[in-house]
Amino acid sequence: MKPRIALSILCLMVLCSYSCDDEGTEADQRGVGSECSINEDCTEEGQECLDFKGGYCGVKDCTQDEECPEGSRCVAHTDGVNYCFLVCADKPECNLNRSVENESNCSANITFVEAPQAEVKACVPPSGE
Repeated sequence: MKPRIALSILCLMVLCSYSCDDEGTEADQRGVGSECSINEDCTEEGQECLDFKGGYCGVKDCTQDEECPEGSRCVAHTDGVNYCFLVCADKPECNLNRSVENESNCSANITFVEAPQAEVKACVPPSGE
């Protein structure tokens, strides 16, 4: 392969890695799990800024997965309220829209409202303010 062609291919690969990124699931695109301070920070209709450290844009009081954007599931949180939380395999998936100070954890220790068909984890935001 000629050096110029190889260099051109390399440049395209580098550019694509910055501009061709996967935008994540529907839940990511709709801002589920994003940091927030006030409800207006949550751009998706029906979401509010939930009371977790760093805020958490999401849906509160879900009763089934169908009420959650694709890529999120209805979970029964330890605070007694149900929320639509992002699903994950690893922690980085939980923090596309969160700062390091307010990272969510990808946890298997969560109670799903509907039993999952396979092993699933959820992005659990940090407690407190």
